[in-house]
Amino acid sequence: MLANVKICFSFLLFSDSHLQQKESYNGTQLSEFLLLGLSQALERQSLIYGLFLSMYLATVIGNLLIILAVSSDSHLHTPMYFFLSNLSLVDICFTSTTIPKMLWNIQTQSKVITYEGCITQMYFFILFAVVDSLILTIMAYDRFVAICHPLHYIVIMNPRLCGLLVLVSWMMSALNSLLHSLMVLRLSFCSDLEIPHFFCEFNQVVQLSCSDTFLNHMIMYFSAGLLGGGPLAGILYSYSKILSSICGIPSAHGKYKAFSTCASHLLVVSLFYGTALGVYLSYTATHSSHSSATASVMYTVVTSMLNPFIYSLRNKDIKRALESFLGR
Repeated sequence: MLANVKICFSFLLFSDSHLQQKESYNGTQLSEFLLLGLSQALERQSLIYGLFLSMYLATVIGNLLIILAVSSDSHLHTPMYFFLSNLSLVDICFTSTTIPKMLWNIQTQSKVITYEGCITQMYFFILFAVVDSLILTIMAYDRFVAICHPLHYIVIMNPRLCGLLVLVSWMMSALNSLLHSLMVLRLSFCSDLEIPHFFCEFNQVVQLSCSDTFLNHMIMYFSAGLLGGGPLAGILYSYSKILSSICGIPSAHGKYKAFSTCASHLLVVSLFYGTALGVYLSYTATHSSHSSATASVMYTVVTSMLNPFIYSLRNKDIKRALESFLGR
């Protein structure tokens, strides 16, 4: 009897000390993460800093000019340019979620990001990525209506519908990113807290958890299919109808004019989804977090930087508005 009491007492002492140690360990671990960035080599940090600073400034200035040009020219107050200005705003926010923190860490020679900062960065990254995808889908629908139903375009794409489509996109994205963030908050992190990325990428953070992440992955796959695959399917459907309508136009000039209104948007869509798919394939093929981080630069930074150039170089209305705005 006495032996059993001693065993139970020893077990309780061990359990209590183990629990206290785990709580203290988790409390320390949950205070911060480490962002390993794109390269560990010190001699490359200056090059990476200069390159990303240049791309970030080009992204902000280019997209800001698009917004100012559209807002200052009354001829551009149409659904197509309304959606374009919203896309430019989202691109500025998208890159501002990750790049400034990366540049700050390089400047201060620190890899630390707080637990709260990581969750916040993850929330806004998912938010703006999904809004970007949905606005690209809305723009495809706008082109579909303009080419396939030109006589009803003004009636269908009225200001109320345009505003409602953008508002719903923001609301859906906000709810989706909130769900993902809350699901991460329930996880515990007991071991390695080094993130092999230059920002708190959702999948990389979840992989660091010592909790059961089955539900997180299920929600991630479901939302990716719904808010990633769904918009892509909508874009492909819209362009299949657009292509069918263009083929039915008798004159070559009419076909060229109809296609030219879609060329810029189609190129942006190809860049966004092509690079995002490339990130996924590079990770599944090599299982290398470093190669995935390098590939993700394309859709997180490069695509947002190129969007203003694509739309301004191929669009006479945007070029005229920019010249008029800068001429002031």
